Amino acid sequence: MLLNYKDRVNLPTAKDLPDSDETPVDNELQDLIPHVLKGILALIWSDRMDWFFGVDMGIYYDPDEPAIIPDGFLSVGVPRIIDSDLRLSYVLWEEQKLPILVLEVVSQTRRGEYSKKKQDYAELGILYYVIYNPLRKIKKRLEVYQLTNGEYKLLEGEPVWLSEIGLGIGRAIGNYQGVNREWLYWYDEQGQRYLTPEERLQTAQQQALEAQQQALEAQQRAQRLEEKLRSLGIDPNEE
Repeated sequence: MLLNYKDRVNLPTAKDLPDSDETPVDNELQDLIPHVLKGILALIWSDRMDWFFGVDMGIYYDPDEPAIIPDGFLSVGVPRIIDSDLRLSYVLWEEQKLPILVLEVVSQTRRGEYSKKKQDYAELGILYYVIYNPLRKIKKRLEVYQLTNGEYKLLEGEPVWLSEIGLGIGRAIGNYQGVNREWLYWYDEQGQRYLTPEERLQTAQQQALEAQQQALEAQQRAQRLEEKLRSLGIDPNEE
């Protein structure tokens, strides 16, 4: 419904609209957590060019209204890259595709994540709404909602399987940019967590070291065998 813009010719383009509200995030996690998810997607969907993950980017849904700016959002079915200048913002009358998922990371300063933003995203028609509140001690820190008949219904379980995306989302302790803490990650259908780019590099380096060690041990065994044969008067190189 919101994508049926009647007069697209006279609508502002992304270059005409502000690409930021110039309001800084008040918690570093609001920037880092979406980047973890974006980095993993860039690996597991590296052969796909039909998706876009925005971080702290404005979503323009009405030329007469300011943009909504989630901490992160995912769109599927849009070009991953528009041009060499990349996206300045996400303009619905240009993209013609609603984001399928939005993410909000709650900080000490509440910004209506459980009220106004939740209502706004439902009215826009965003299918999945993810709220991560690292400050919670008793209530669920991760809540994932799916839009059903115009209202958000909380999905149970964790990781939470997002059938329309083909990925799960959940929490785990890990290390990102030297910070060891709880992060959000993507999961496969079997509940296995996808690795971050850093973890993949570390895994590859560890496998290379193990292969080098195995090769060295094999060489040392061959040398010992050769020395043993020579001690018995056998030349291992003699045919």
